[in-house]
Amino acid sequence: MPSSPLAVLADTFGYPAFRPGQRDVVEHVVAGGDALVLMPTGGGKSLCYQVPSLVRAGTGIVVSPLIALMEDQVAALTQAGVRAAALNSALDADTARRVERDLVAGNLDLLYVAPERLCTPRCLDLLDRASLALFAIDEAHCVSQWGHDFRPEYLQLSLLHERYPDVPRIALTATADPTTRTEIIERLGLDRARVFVSSFDRPNIRYAIADKADARTQLLDFIRAEHAGDAGIVYCLSRRKVDETAAWLAARGVCALPYHAGMDTAERSRNQARFQREDGVVIVATIAFGMGIDKPDVRFVAHLDLPKSIEGYYQETGRAGRDGAPADAWMAYGLADVVQQRRLIEQSEGSADYKRVSTAKLDALLGLCETAGCRRVRLLDYFGEASAPCGNCDTCLAPPETCDASTLAQKALSAIYRTGQRFGAVHLIDVLRGKAGERVERWGHERLTVFGVGADVDEATWRNVFRQLVALGFAAVDHEGHGALKLTEAARGVLRGDTPVAMRRDVARPRPPRAKRIAIDGTPLDAAAEARLARLRAWRLDAARTQGVPAYVIFHDRTLAEIARAAPSTPGALATIAGVGAAKLERYGASIVAMMVDGA
Repeated sequence: MPSSPLAVLADTFGYPAFRPGQRDVVEHVVAGGDALVLMPTGGGKSLCYQVPSLVRAGTGIVVSPLIALMEDQVAALTQAGVRAAALNSALDADTARRVERDLVAGNLDLLYVAPERLCTPRCLDLLDRASLALFAIDEAHCVSQWGHDFRPEYLQLSLLHERYPDVPRIALTATADPTTRTEIIERLGLDRARVFVSSFDRPNIRYAIADKADARTQLLDFIRAEHAGDAGIVYCLSRRKVDETAAWLAARGVCALPYHAGMDTAERSRNQARFQREDGVVIVATIAFGMGIDKPDVRFVAHLDLPKSIEGYYQETGRAGRDGAPADAWMAYGLADVVQQRRLIEQSEGSADYKRVSTAKLDALLGLCETAGCRRVRLLDYFGEASAPCGNCDTCLAPPETCDASTLAQKALSAIYRTGQRFGAVHLIDVLRGKAGERVERWGHERLTVFGVGADVDEATWRNVFRQLVALGFAAVDHEGHGALKLTEAARGVLRGDTPVAMRRDVARPRPPRAKRIAIDGTPLDAAAEARLARLRAWRLDAARTQGVPAYVIFHDRTLAEIARAAPSTPGALATIAGVGAAKLERYGASIVAMMVDGA
């Protein structure tokens, strides 16, 4: 095995140089130092512990929360010629014992283990008898009790520091605000660890948040217009909505499959396997799906319901475009989402501190949704990173107008007050627009002074007004009143005319067309290269099916695109392409070169 990090990177993984931020982490861990690494999804976190595991003596132990992630990582490493294995509940007894023997005998470069298994006496005894290169704690944000993916078993991992003080530890996550970083350090005993923070920016992802009207139809229009035939993930809050949305999309020609914890285990596994191994599959899921999903060519992530926090939104949208090619993060958002999330916080069994922190996180997400400025600037600012307007989000591409909405706000707040602060936005809009239906007349609200004062304003505008009043803190959701709106103390200044209210007004503009597929160096592929790429993708799919692995563990799309552009006619030329390591060159080189020569 090569002894230097750069040699391992080139010979095993096929990359000539580290990405920004990787080299410093790798060299620090190789030297025996502890590290906390914050790096965006798709930024190359895995190499930060895989390379040191191959350079240092012994086996790298990787703590990973999901079986699917372990299987993907082991398959990809095996393709690269690395001796990798996993210990998890999916293994039969004989296989598990063989993995254990290989660990103790020093026959493994990397071993993936779930946190709950790692902390068992049996596993700890195995580790005591093995030579250990390092511990890597992946998805380290799971240790945070304030986070969106809290896993109690992660709290036990502090024992690694106590039991194996001389073995370096590296904790990695793509999602951690400053508070969560501090909690990771405290709970994992990483007080002496060096903290590496890369940019959280994912410039290839285009962020867009739409006013929710008919969310499913809006989603279908988005998929048909920009992502027909692409792989994507659609997140919904409830299992029922997942099932209904997947069936609705499938009936309209989208290859959509459901995924949630309430499904039959076998069916859920089949759907996940299809998503990972086939092209163009759309998974509709609760947040139970996705953490650690290693599929690089997910072209879009859509939300039909508001996430709980910016961390959750960033983590989930980060599953798009891991290969660096253009991808979309699209969300439909409305007042009902705010009502629903605030109700979930209030009805939770969490402590007062938990509810306070959760409310603050939701407020920060509402600020992202309602901003009239660049969404990327707002998103990165949350993680403590300054940036300039990106030119690649909906508010940059079609800047919303900001208008003086003081009069509209006064009318809306007056309607809340005059109706007794007992009704939701739908009823209040009927009152303001002068719609004297049965419900309005039952309460005598057609006789109120606010009845009809907003008849000249359409329903969509009023919906935006009430949503922004809640986001701005002038109105609040009464959690015991089934979504009724009530006034906050801040509303007094608006009603008196002392507090002006500015609101955003969206301007509908066509989205610019997507760029053509690009190669790894940014060069668009010509027609001949596109034809070669099609042949390569068909070959890769056939090879993946034969081996029973996801296509992307053989070669990523970006590597195939570069092969298609360069059309290497010799194994030596193929070896110069990023992503083609020694093991893959030996295994696939002749077939690829033959395809390039025959198709020239």
